[in-house]
Amino acid sequence: MKIKTYFSNVYTRSTMLVIGGIFLGWLIFHQSKNEKTSKVQTVEEGKHTIWTCAMHPQIRMDKPGKCPICGMELIPLKQATISIDPDALEMTEEAIKLADVQTNVVTSKIPMKEVRLYGKIQADERLIQTQPAHIPGRIEKLLVNFTGEEVKKGQVIAQIYSPELITAQEELLEAVKMKDMQPRILEAAREKLRQWKLSDNQIAEIENSGNPKAVFDVYATVSGIVISRRVNVGDYISQGSPLFEIADLSSVWAMFDAYESDLPWIRKGDKISFTLQSLPGKSFSGTVSFIDPVINPQTRVARVRMDISNPAKILKPEMFATGIIKAQLETSGNKLIIPQSAVLWTGTRSIVYIKLPDTDEPAFISREVTLGPALTNSYVVLSGLKEGEEIVTNGTFSVDAAAQLNGKPSMMNTEGGRPVSGHNHGGMTMPAEETQPGVKDTKNKSETEQTTGKTAPITDKFNVSMDFTMQLNKVIDKYLILKNVLVAGEEPKVKQATKDLQNVLAVVDMKLLTGEAHLKWMEISDLIQKQTKIIDSSNEMEKQREAFILLSEKLHQAIKMYGLMGKTVYYQFCPMANSGVGAYWLSEFKDIRNPYYGEAMLTCGETKETLSFK
Repeated sequence: MKIKTYFSNVYTRSTMLVIGGIFLGWLIFHQSKNEKTSKVQTVEEGKHTIWTCAMHPQIRMDKPGKCPICGMELIPLKQATISIDPDALEMTEEAIKLADVQTNVVTSKIPMKEVRLYGKIQADERLIQTQPAHIPGRIEKLLVNFTGEEVKKGQVIAQIYSPELITAQEELLEAVKMKDMQPRILEAAREKLRQWKLSDNQIAEIENSGNPKAVFDVYATVSGIVISRRVNVGDYISQGSPLFEIADLSSVWAMFDAYESDLPWIRKGDKISFTLQSLPGKSFSGTVSFIDPVINPQTRVARVRMDISNPAKILKPEMFATGIIKAQLETSGNKLIIPQSAVLWTGTRSIVYIKLPDTDEPAFISREVTLGPALTNSYVVLSGLKEGEEIVTNGTFSVDAAAQLNGKPSMMNTEGGRPVSGHNHGGMTMPAEETQPGVKDTKNKSETEQTTGKTAPITDKFNVSMDFTMQLNKVIDKYLILKNVLVAGEEPKVKQATKDLQNVLAVVDMKLLTGEAHLKWMEISDLIQKQTKIIDSSNEMEKQREAFILLSEKLHQAIKMYGLMGKTVYYQFCPMANSGVGAYWLSEFKDIRNPYYGEAMLTCGETKETLSFK
């Protein structure tokens, strides 16, 4: 019995040990298998992760690291789960933030334009009167001696000795003696004196006194301000000779210059609000009463006039005025309006970038649009967009540059193509260095003559076509006009000179450049446009001159890169400008003419570099 129990216990223990071992082995091997499977999955996932650069999305790597172009840490590229247009450009959120890309939804509204006008206050020509001498003789005394003096109607303004009037008075006195026999002769003598503007009271006074007067008073026939004195004491004058010009300033004209491009927006009856430099903080308004039907052939402007009531005489002729008219386009209904910053110009086409909806990563695609009239900071869209679509309104050049680098349709390349690059990174196939115009040429660099007599190489010099060089020449010509306006301190001309610069800059054909030369010009022209907008939107000469600093530096950079045709320009520097930091400018003259201080410090500065192109 004991033997049987013993064997039974041994059997039970063995069975339990075997079962426990099997279970423990299962746990160990199952866990190992899971870990192995997890590691395999992780490796597989790692193999499928693509790493890219936030600033250079054309970079594609199979492992993390640094961008071979800019050195930034690569980030994992999220794969989109929704199929999008193959011509669309995908950008990461990081790239969008770095490029400061902003978008807005297209909306429709009534097209309005804010037209800025410059002009002066002038006397109303209809209220300018000439005070004539009604009798001939010699000026014995002037009771109004200078221009600007105020006179009242009926006030004595001069005294005249007139031999002819003495003779006429004697004739009157003789006729008085014979008035009973010859009443008609008496009336004729009185009428003769009336023709010389003597009043009936004066004539009666002569008749009663019985003695002719030698000196007669001249009375003002109008009230106003003397704007011109034509005679001096002792002058001999004839009947009808002008003595003074007197202007009534109770009502004046505000005369503005309107350029041809502004005329379609201005109509009679439009309201114009304006300010005066001499009366800061005050605003005036009036309605357009007259538009000159003829363009001035020298200034290319038409005069726009407003009649302004001026009972307090605070508006004085020759005051400078800045007017703003908010004009509505002569069309019915609302129109699609987009900001000017959203549009890229190629010279013949207008391009915007549309943000595609419902994508995992932000995606953009270029689209050609047809533009209507230009408003203050926006355009009317005639076709190519629909209300509710989302477009890029800031950072458009950055998006377009990324599209070019990725071989997507872009501003200058409607069909797209292989990504643009000029380097070999990490086994990626890149095009060899090109030698056509627009690509950097390191063998034949131009030189600049320094003021020290030495020469220094121009870095980043590109060989470009003559057509592009001539277009850059025109940009520099308009820049020099703006510079000269700032030198002269002619504030009313600054904005027009800036608009002329913007116009020639807008028609520069970027298709004439390729590769790095094209991208560099996009960067430079974008900054130039921003500075010209600052100048155009500001009414303060100081802020306009501040924006002129970066504008000058970027154009100097453009000249160094692309050159000019048959020109010599001087790169000059004023150490006092820019709050003592110093600032440069370009000039066609070697003599210093400082645009940052004008007459205050006209010759402050020195020539740092002479750029001569033959």
